Amino acid sequence: MTDDPEAFLSVRDLKVHFPTDDGLVKAVDGLSFELARGRTLGIVGESGSGKSVTSLAVMGLHGVGQYGRGRARISGEIRLDGQRLTDADPDAVRRLRGRQMAMIFQDPLSSLHPYYTVGRQISEAYRVHNPVGRAAARARAVELLGRVGIPRPDRRFDDYPHQFSGGMRQRVMIAMALVNNPDLLIADEPTTALDVTVQAQILDLIRDLQREFGSAVIVITHDLGVVAELADDILVMYAGRCVERGPAERVFHAPQHPYTWGLLGSMPRLDRERGARLTPVRGAPPSLINVPSGCAFHPRCPYAELTAGASRSTVPELREAARRHFAACHLPVADRDRIWEASG
Repeated sequence: MTDDPEAFLSVRDLKVHFPTDDGLVKAVDGLSFELARGRTLGIVGESGSGKSVTSLAVMGLHGVGQYGRGRARISGEIRLDGQRLTDADPDAVRRLRGRQMAMIFQDPLSSLHPYYTVGRQISEAYRVHNPVGRAAARARAVELLGRVGIPRPDRRFDDYPHQFSGGMRQRVMIAMALVNNPDLLIADEPTTALDVTVQAQILDLIRDLQREFGSAVIVITHDLGVVAELADDILVMYAGRCVERGPAERVFHAPQHPYTWGLLGSMPRLDRERGARLTPVRGAPPSLINVPSGCAFHPRCPYAELTAGASRSTVPELREAARRHFAACHLPVADRDRIWEASG
């Protein structure tokens, strides 16, 4: 995989390991990807696949905001607009966080401080990075609350998080993340626990704000419907590794990894005829302390026997199956295409 000279965010061979009494948890184990300005990358996978750990590493939030320090063991390279973050001074990373890169957390009620009004929290996030007074910060916060669709923002400025609905709290989190016009926005499960109508509103809001600000966006989710709505490219994670990455259209219409087939087969599709019931991925995700040998997915893969034992003995490399479309699978590309077409 070659470096993208236009990449705003570049992640190379990222590893995030956590020592525990039971052994070393390899939450992320050699992940690489790039993201350009104005593009959206969807990172998908089951719970425990390493999606959120990846986002926290990019934000510098492991080990009390310090890369490579504290409890997490972090290696590899993360570059933001050419600036290397993995060995940067923690204070320098802290200055970037909130201004050049920001994150929407999946649970706004626990992420917002219950003792302070939402307006104060947004305005303080603005004042940390801008030498302005309280009046200017308040005006900016009211502007953002209105922009994310909160009615009467000048009045809601003085309300507390518990006075908002789940969807409105998520809008507050988006306003706080965007208050400094960040170049990189990470949305971690932005529509979890929201009803489908509010989910659609939040996704429309993220898309519209990205167009306005020109931000690079990472959407982390287990919901393929969300990435179908937002993402330009998709990265599929399993057991801390990337098993497939490529343009969203190709990943949805010509997926190259059996795990991706399983994810797509377990969700309703309007673009394919289905005569049978939805089929979940059999088995359970592996322990990240004792990851299976060879291809980590092989204990759950219906096609592992077709690889002459390679699935059990050799870790597959991420190889290009089509232009900009990569997969880590021992099956020949022709066999993968034939199996996927037959499944439809």
